[in-house]
Amino acid sequence: QVQLVESGGGLVQAGASLRLSCAASGFMVSRYIMGWIRRPPGKEREVVASIGWIGDSTWYSDSVEGRFTITRDNAENMVYLQMNSLKPEDTAVYYCATVRRDSNVVAVPIEQWPFWGQGTQVIVSS
Repeated sequence: QVQLVESGGGLVQAGASLRLSCAASGFMVSRYIMGWIRRPPGKEREVVASIGWIGDSTWYSDSVEGRFTITRDNAENMVYLQMNSLKPEDTAVYYCATVRRDSNVVAVPIEQWPFWGQGTQVIVSS
């Protein structure tokens, strides 16, 4: 049974940094694309970052490119999202997500992520 548990959210001021963590269990992470998806208040969900099987390829949305970094540690079954230069528009619930793929294509549309965690709240004040 796939389980994803996020942690690391909180309330910060604009310009600050946060590091989100995702603990994965119940599956072999090495064949799964891992990603972070967010839902801002009153807005649609958005895939912000994803990472390939061994971390060799990554994808970022335009809104976070250059500020966020996704990494993974398959030995520890962990995925991270380092968020720097946070802006008020980054305020959202952030979800860790995963999908099993036979190819290491990391750009996965929002509707194709079958497994999600419970989410962690990030609030960025101006």
